[in-house]
Amino acid sequence: MKNIHSYWAFIVLAVLIFAVVNAIIGLLKKKEFTHKDFRLGLFALILTHIQLLIGLAVYIVGSWYSFLSDMKNSATRLLALEHPLMMIIAIVLITMGWSKHKKQVKSESKFKSFAIFYGLALVIILSRIPWSNWLA
Repeated sequence: MKNIHSYWAFIVLAVLIFAVVNAIIGLLKKKEFTHKDFRLGLFALILTHIQLLIGLAVYIVGSWYSFLSDMKNSATRLLALEHPLMMIIAIVLITMGWSKHKKQVKSESKFKSFAIFYGLALVIILSRIPWSNWLA
């Protein structure tokens, strides 16, 4: 299950980066918001939520409670506390961005919602990935 969580993360990151870059380009070039943009945002939303469910399963089934005694170690704290908490916050931001874009009428506002919320979520995700464990 842990391997699935790790490999799925590559897909999630690729789609999320693509969605953020697409939103920024759409905003800067004043493009019309199309079904392609809608589907890309929805696909990023769905993939991140699936990743959250896989991550929660790994966290609950795993021996996370054994880490709680060693919170002074930064690597342990990252895995047991910071990573899960920040990923939940990032997915909440993505969900807020999706919800906010649906209420917008203008293309510029839709792209702006995706760029801001999905972009913030991407920064949070990239900051709390356990790179040493993930790329090893």
